[in-house]
Parts: sequence; C-alpha cells; structure tokens
Amino acid sequence: MARLCVYCSSVVLQAQQVWPGFGSPGREPDGFMTQVLHAWLTCQLQVAHVGGQQDGLHDGCVPGFQVKQYQVAYSGPFQKGQPLIQVEFDDCAGNEDVAFDVSDPNFNVDGDLNLVPQQDVPYSGPIVFIHGLSAHADDMAQVDITGLPLKSPHGLRDILGLGQMLPYRTKRSLLVPPVTVTENQRATFPKVIGQVISSVKSGNHFFRLTGPGSDQDPKGLFTIDIDTGDVSVSRSLDREDFDSYELEVSISDFEGNTVEGPALLLITVIDQNDNRPIFKETRYTGEVLEGSPTGTTVMTMTAFDADDPATDNAALRYNIVRQSPDKPSPNMFYIDAEKGDIVTVISPTLLDRETLPTTTYELEIVAKDMAGSEVGLTGTATATITITDKNDHAPEFTHPLFEAHVHEGMTGVVVNLTVDDRDDPATGAWRAIYSIINGDPTQSFEIQTNPDNNEGMLSVVKPLDYEATASHKLYIKVENEDPLVPDVGYGPSSTATVQVTVLDFNEGPVFFPDPLTVTRMENIPVGSFVASLNATDPDILQIQSIRYTILRDPAGWLSVNPVRGTVNTSASLDRESPYVHDNKYTAVFIATDNGSPPATGTGTLVINLEDYNDNAPYVVPSVARVCEDAHDMNVAIVGGRDKDLAPNAAPFKIELGKQPGLDKTWKVTRVNSTHSQIMLLHSLKKANYQLPLLITDSGVPPLSNNTEVKVQVCVCKKNRMHCSSAHSHSASLLVLLATPLLALLFLCFSSWVQSS
Repeated sequence: MARLCVYCSSVVLQAQQVWPGFGSPGREPDGFMTQVLHAWLTCQLQVAHVGGQQDGLHDGCVPGFQVKQYQVAYSGPFQKGQPLIQVEFDDCAGNEDVAFDVSDPNFNVDGDLNLVPQQDVPYSGPIVFIHGLSAHADDMAQVDITGLPLKSPHGLRDILGLGQMLPYRTKRSLLVPPVTVTENQRATFPKVIGQVISSVKSGNHFFRLTGPGSDQDPKGLFTIDIDTGDVSVSRSLDREDFDSYELEVSISDFEGNTVEGPALLLITVIDQNDNRPIFKETRYTGEVLEGSPTGTTVMTMTAFDADDPATDNAALRYNIVRQSPDKPSPNMFYIDAEKGDIVTVISPTLLDRETLPTTTYELEIVAKDMAGSEVGLTGTATATITITDKNDHAPEFTHPLFEAHVHEGMTGVVVNLTVDDRDDPATGAWRAIYSIINGDPTQSFEIQTNPDNNEGMLSVVKPLDYEATASHKLYIKVENEDPLVPDVGYGPSSTATVQVTVLDFNEGPVFFPDPLTVTRMENIPVGSFVASLNATDPDILQIQSIRYTILRDPAGWLSVNPVRGTVNTSASLDRESPYVHDNKYTAVFIATDNGSPPATGTGTLVINLEDYNDNAPYVVPSVARVCEDAHDMNVAIVGGRDKDLAPNAAPFKIELGKQPGLDKTWKVTRVNSTHSQIMLLHSLKKANYQLPLLITDSGVPPLSNNTEVKVQVCVCKKNRMHCSSAHSHSASLLVLLATPLLALLFLCFSSWVQSS
C-alpha cells in the first residue's frame, strides 16, 4: 500500500508539471487528470486507513522508508560508484535481508543505503523510484533529480519522466503500476488489489485482462473492472504455487479492436511464513573416529523450507535440543546454526571409545525458520552418531607360554592361542594375525585365526617324527589387520612361546621301493625266485622284528618267506591269464612289526611277464565254401591266430595235412603272413568235406597244430550258392564271386608288404 501511495504521489507531482495548477483551488481537472486525481485521493484514504491500523506496531516503528522523497541536483554526468544520496529505510527488525530495486537500472542501493550509479550516467529521468522489500517491510521512495537539461518532449511519458521508471509500460497513455498481493488472504473475495489508469478510456471502450491467472491456467484468479480498471483477486493465493503473475492489460472498443496496449501487469505474491522446515529424513546417521580433534565435522543436517528464500520465512537456524546419553558431557557436539554442520566439542582424550559409556549417541535436532526467532516454525530430526574405533590397542597374549602334545604322524589343530584386544570386535583393529617367527625350520606348523573368537589355531601340517625331534619350541607373534596408530606399538605381550611335545607312536613298517617292479619269464619253474621284499620300521629307537604275508595274490601264483621276505613262484606264471593286464601281474604284501600294539604296512609287487611260446596257433574260420566247378578264382581264405606275442606268433605257415592224395584235389597257397587260400583243383560234387590242415607259428622252437576245416562244395547257379543241407547256409553268387576277388586283394596286399 505504501508503494502504491508513493506512486500516486509521484503521479500528482508529474501531473502538476503537465497541468499547472493541478490540485489548486479553482482549477477543475477533467479527462485523464480527473482519473489521476481520483487515484490520488483513493490512495490518500487508504494510507490513512492503513496507517491507523499500523500505529502502535513495533513500539511506534513504521516499517519502510523513513523519508519518502529525496532530491539530487544534476551537475553533469553521474560518475560510476560516486554516491548520490543516502536513503533512510528501517523494517523495524534489524534490516536483515533487505532488497532494493531501482526503477532506473543504471543505479542501485549499496549496503550503506547509498544510491550509487553502476556506470557513468550522462542523463537520467527527472524522477527515480526506489523499492525496498524485506520480510517485514515493503515500501517505495522517490528521488527527484533537478537541474536536468531540457529535452524535446515527445509525449506524456517523456514529460512525466517515466521512461526509466516503468519498463513494463508499452503505451504512453496507459499507466499499469505493479501490484503486490499477500498470500493466504482471508475472505471476503474478490478484493481490489490495484488499478490501471488510461487517458483515452471512454464510455465506448473497456479494460481487458489476459494471461496466466486470468483467461489462462490457473484461470479466474484475477479480474479487471472493464470501466474503472480496478484489478481484483478472486481467491486466496499460495506463493509456493506461483510467486508472481505476468498479465497483459489493454483497452478495446466494443468491436474488439485494441485501442491501447497491451501493457504488462506484474502481480507479485508476498510470502507468509506458512511452511515449516522439513528434513528429508527423520533419522540421520554419522560416524566420527575416536580421538578426533575438537571441531571435527561429523555430518551435516539440512532442512528445506518452501517459503520465500529471500525472506526470513525460509531463513533456518539449527539447534541441538537433546543428547542421549549425556555422559561424559551433555555438550559433546555442536551444530552450526546456519550451515547445519555437526562438529565435535569434546576433547580428543575423552573421545575414547573404550572408556565412553556407549559408542552410539543420539541427538535431537530442531530447525527453526524466521532466523531462529521465537515466532519461527520448527521441524525436528534425529541424528545418530557412532564413535568408530581406531587401532589404539595392541593385541596381547593371555599367557606367555602355551603347551601342546601331539602324536607323531598326526596332523591338525594342536592348541588354541588366546589374546586380549580392547578395540572394536569384528574390525581390522581387533582381528588378529598370527605368525611363527622362530622354531619351525621345516614349516611343519601353521596358524589360522578363528574369526568367531579371534583365537589362533596352531596346526601340524606336516606329520612330526618322534625319532627325529621329540619336542619343538615355537615363538609366536600376534598383530592386527589394521596398522596401529603412530603413538602405539607392539610390546612383549604381543609375543608368546608354544612348547610342542611329540608323543611316540608305533609306526607301521615302510616298504622301499613301493611299488617294487621286476621282470620274469612266464612258465618259469614252480619255486623260482621272483623278488625280495624290503620293509623297514620307522621306530628306530625300538628293536622290532618284521614278518611278511600276502595280502592279495589274484591268481595264487606266489609265496613269501615270512622272515626274509623272499617271494617265489608257487604255480606257473601265465602271461595269457585273465589276471594279467598289459603283461603285468600285481600282488600286495603286508609287513607287520611286533610292537605293542603291532603296526602294519603294505607294499606292492609288479611282475612284468615276458612271453614264452607256449601256445600253438589255430586256424579260423572253421568252415569254408567253394563252388563245385574248379577254376583259378574258386578259392576260400583262412587265417591263423596265436595267444602268444611276436616273435612267437606270426608269420604262420599253413599247409595241407599229411594224408596222401590231398594235393590232387586241394591246394593251399600263402596270401600274407597270417592268411592263406584254399583252392579246389578239380570239380567235386556237392558235399561237405573235412580238410586237414597243419599250422605252424614262428616261435623258437616253433609250435604246430593239426586242425580240420570243413569245406562245403556248393552248386553255384544264377547268383545263388546251393550247399549240402548238413550244416550248410545259402549264399548268393555275389558272395561266391567276392571270394576270389578277396583273394586277389590279399595277394596284392601281401606283395605290397613284402616290397616295402
């Protein structure tokens, strides 16, 4: 309202310049000047009314400019940074966060309330308005600049000097002052909040208001009286929805033609403190390392206030209202009232995790707007601060000496090493790492940390030998995963001695070598020497005897002397036995000492069997077929087989038996080293014939075998072979023809082998 009245006063002053005698007795204004006078009188009445309401507030202090009008003499161009005048402004609350807006953008108001040119200004309008705004005041003042050089007037706007004052006016005869409206106004509505003045308004013209808040969303907030230009608000506004509205005012005739305008109408919504500060979360967590210096930042608490950030309505102040627990001091932490940073206040020596009553502290934080004044609104959140551990305590063994007993030959955990550490469990400052620093040259021991209780588990990883060393003295060191703080070190209690006593145990005899491998010829005489077993007793400090027995002899071919350990054959060795695999026969023996209790050991004997020509060859197949008509291609193929290995097998010699006259009918010819062919020399009638054959291998001495092959003489007609019904099988002529072809293939193959 104050700003509106200052503006009205300025209009009157300017009108007097245009129309001498305005406001004097006997001079009756008309037209535009009548509207100006009406606005001025209305403003004076409103000032009187509002002023009456404000009397008594702030102990007589009236917020705003204490002097409403100032004068500055123009004596040439205004120089940049040279103060022109100091204004008097008091918002009755300390002038915090006061903002000034000057109608001429070439000027501003500095922190000392001086009107200062921002650049060299060669010329200015005769009037400059200053708008002062804070959370407690909203007012305007006028600065008259005298002594300006004359300029040719081009219209009412130039005459009034409003070119710099009202950048939102686009027509010289349409006056659209800015409007301010306080949010959350109460009924009744509508309420007049401003007025637009025009010098050309007549009964045939009307005011028109357009833009967001009028005929655009949000629609219907503002209206204008088409005759008087009064601007009204139709309902309560919320600055947090829109903090300002830019509308356009114009004058139209009844035919819809724009007579004047459009001009910009700026409506600013003034904030009220109607929003509490809100923390994004209700509970915040932070950590601070024990022993941290005083003033260490722990965390930052930040709240949000939806009110105008340029006013105290959103100026927040933070405060700690409760600390739990309150030991050792109720003020262990401090919060920066403006930034919300929580810092430590307690001394580093008292901030000791191991001596504090708890490691977790809870703070209740209150954020209050209105810069923390009593009338401010508040929001609350909780901060949980954990005092974290640092490695300021070295682990210490609970005993300087640990003892363990272990049987020789055994492995596994033999003793648990216990330590004390005052640091936080389950952290690197508490978890222990054990190491053997002396006494284990053979690396027979190992230490693992039990993650549940931090104990060191000393284990034997290589079996110990009582006869070699009956006791071991180990020196153990314990450290933490995390390094110690600089002023703390590992002391004598971080080392300990472990005495390990090895208990004697009757160990079983040990065979050497194991397995024992020998090579023998098959079919050597029964009772022949095969091998001599060698088992020794590791218990060298005891005098013990060893006896040998057979544990596994699959074919039952062997015997062993129980005292000397000599192995002989008790049956013939046969390389072709199913118990022989890859020419190897395997037997297992037991050596038993006479200790108490007796101990045993096992050893393996592997016999590589060499082949002996002890298997005669034989002929396959046992049945052959030929056609009754004798010719060169009428042959049958037979081959030799032998269980022995080369050179005791192929090449085989296959020939007719010694029966007289066989060579007149049959002929046997060698095909290759393993096969021969049987040929019918003259035609025979269809029948089955037993043909005696003699097959001989290549062993030294060679072995022969007399055998008979059944030769079926068949009638071959029209691709079919008709044989004797006794043990005969039908065959196609294709098979018969394939037989001599197969013979030829064998002959070719044999010739190729011999040539190569």
